[in-house]
Amino acid sequence: MPPTSPAPHAPSLYAATAHPAPDRPALDGSTHADVCVIGGGYTGLSTALHLAKAGRRVVLLEAERIGWGASGRNGGQLHTGQRRDQETLEQWFGADKARMLFDLAEEAKRLVKSLIVEHAIDCDWRDGLIHAAHKPAYVAEMRDEVDHLVHRWGYHDVDLLTGPELARAIGTDVYFGGWRDRTAGHLHPLDYALGLARACEAAGVRVHEATRVTAIESEGGGRRVVTATGTVGAADVVIAANGLLDGLDPEIDARVMPIRNYVLATEPLGARADALIPGREAVADSRFVVHYWRIDAAGRLVFGGGERYGHGDPRDVAAFVRAHMLKIYPGLADVRIDYAWGGTLAVTMNRMPFFRRMRPGVYTACGYSGHGIAIATLAGRLLAEAIVGDTSRFDLMASIPARAFPGGRLLRWPTLVLAMSWFALRDRL
Repeated sequence: MPPTSPAPHAPSLYAATAHPAPDRPALDGSTHADVCVIGGGYTGLSTALHLAKAGRRVVLLEAERIGWGASGRNGGQLHTGQRRDQETLEQWFGADKARMLFDLAEEAKRLVKSLIVEHAIDCDWRDGLIHAAHKPAYVAEMRDEVDHLVHRWGYHDVDLLTGPELARAIGTDVYFGGWRDRTAGHLHPLDYALGLARACEAAGVRVHEATRVTAIESEGGGRRVVTATGTVGAADVVIAANGLLDGLDPEIDARVMPIRNYVLATEPLGARADALIPGREAVADSRFVVHYWRIDAAGRLVFGGGERYGHGDPRDVAAFVRAHMLKIYPGLADVRIDYAWGGTLAVTMNRMPFFRRMRPGVYTACGYSGHGIAIATLAGRLLAEAIVGDTSRFDLMASIPARAFPGGRLLRWPTLVLAMSWFALRDRL
């Protein structure tokens, strides 16, 4: 079968405003590398880049286009810490391991920022992220969390916000208090992915789009990665497909569940943007099904809210997300919605990422549960370290338990729907 050209990115604000990027040709024929990376999102790109810097020959295969999945469609927010809070991690794993996980998360945040600077990635990075409590009872919990970060973990880049202070910071009085994280922040997620791809190619990585992997076979002492238009022979393979695994590995599939999340972008708001978020921080609230938003470089409100657990999207995505937005900002009822889109992300049972050496020479990292910009970028560094020979930090992440979703492939969807529906109901009570 002859190679095909990659399809355009799915319509979104990010696809419409991203810097121009070349079409990368599909794989055509057989080739060899030290490592074959499957997936052109943050995990795959960071892995390829760090391996190339370590002197490895790398081929990266992407089924669609660079940043096609969650890496090019997410809310653009980069948080401090792991997906679960430090107190929970300490209860699960003890103080020493919780400290190592926090230190890795801090490294992840620094790594994103350093890659942006090192490779001159123009992706509208801005510091600042605000957490907002949507129930009065959650204010005390947030206060305890901030106190824990400061006094237990030595993280001082946080400020508590009273209800009135929060209202002035985010332009709405529907929340009861919160906190500001000064070194978290937000960016243009697709431009960040495209910038990583350019850095990969500059380091010698061969990148192929429109190249869907259908099988990973053992071949002698290595692996053979099979696609419709060619094969890659490699000593090691990294599966970095996240929520778009498409059945490539049943064991990963059992532990990493794809779900759909939705985002809209308003028309540019001009001076109204300053009244909403004068400090231009990103915002995320305390709901289990999180509402999150930010003002982008053009003054648009980029607002995420609502999930679906299956493959079908709402009939009208803009209306679906707009209803959530108007609960926060009823004064924006007259504002035009210029873009609305959905995307697939991946969650795990415990909301911590799934790192594993699946079998000799085959590695994965995925299931970031909405926390992927920082942790997926770090995953690439840790995967590269493990392949080059130092497995210690990868093994730390791989030691996190990962239960399979109950019900197998046929019943896990209704089981997840029931569980998530309960949490969504709890958000409203």
